[in-house]
Amino acid sequence: MIRFGVIGTNGITEKFIKSACQNDKFQLNAVYSRSSERGKEFALKYGVDKVYTSLDEMAQSSDIDAVYIASPNSCHGKQSLIFLENNKHVLCEKPIASNLKELDVMIASAKKNKVLLMEAMITSFLPNFKSIKDNMHKIGKIRRYYGTYCQYSSRYDKYKNGENPNTFNPEFSNGSIMDIGIYCIYPLIQLFGEPKSITAKGVLLDSGVDGEGSILLEYDDMDAVITHSKIANSALSSEIQGELGQILINQLPLLKEININYRNGDIEDINICQDKLPMYYELTEFINLIESGKTESDINTYEISRIVMNILETSRKQMGVVFPCDID
Repeated sequence: MIRFGVIGTNGITEKFIKSACQNDKFQLNAVYSRSSERGKEFALKYGVDKVYTSLDEMAQSSDIDAVYIASPNSCHGKQSLIFLENNKHVLCEKPIASNLKELDVMIASAKKNKVLLMEAMITSFLPNFKSIKDNMHKIGKIRRYYGTYCQYSSRYDKYKNGENPNTFNPEFSNGSIMDIGIYCIYPLIQLFGEPKSITAKGVLLDSGVDGEGSILLEYDDMDAVITHSKIANSALSSEIQGELGQILINQLPLLKEININYRNGDIEDINICQDKLPMYYELTEFINLIESGKTESDINTYEISRIVMNILETSRKQMGVVFPCDID
């Protein structure tokens, strides 16, 4: 059993726990919350009796082997370091850090302490993502990647009513590109590597973060177009366009339906059964790495996290989005 602690008592953490419980090597052993009352309420739901309101105490305890971090983006770097420095493995929600400077410090700490640090990017480990990689040769020479994730946020209504939710607050290193644009960027980098150039534009809200945006990324013989939004919906699919056809991807990041539409009109279903809850697959990769003694994922590598973070940071700067941690 790998004994986990969780940071965050939100809906994402609940989805993680439910998914993780499908792996019989997962054991939830501790919960952190700033509020003792909230922490105890959350822990009781999952039969956990170890509740911490101090990250240092949790990291120094012998109660856990690893931690799952699902706190606000601005907390990822500092919280990860506390656990890495105490020789605990860290599975950190995307984006793994606020900027490249933070990420490099985290990677250095993981290497120094010989523990595992992995970005929890759900798409990377889904069976259908492997199917995309295995079937890309069928569509011939790739000419364009189009990734889109546009989902109107319920918190946007609160923002328009004068509230200041985390989603639209630069203090929490948030905004459209950090929250959901990253889901379009990550598969692109895993499939095609680092781009030659990055051009980003977006709509900035009065709070200082992007509500929506688009990115054009240049490669030697193809390009990539990414659209993301927290202030409007889209019914469009993502796709990889080749000279012989295109792979249509329904619903990034969960890859719910994958088909090849060939130029001659034929359609091929290349879906693979995804019978587990979505976050099960990333958790299983993380546990397998710990058990095998590895300190870096071969899939969500440090280099991929660095390339993605550089695109996020470069795009933000071109849009005029600056976080407080960028100028510390």
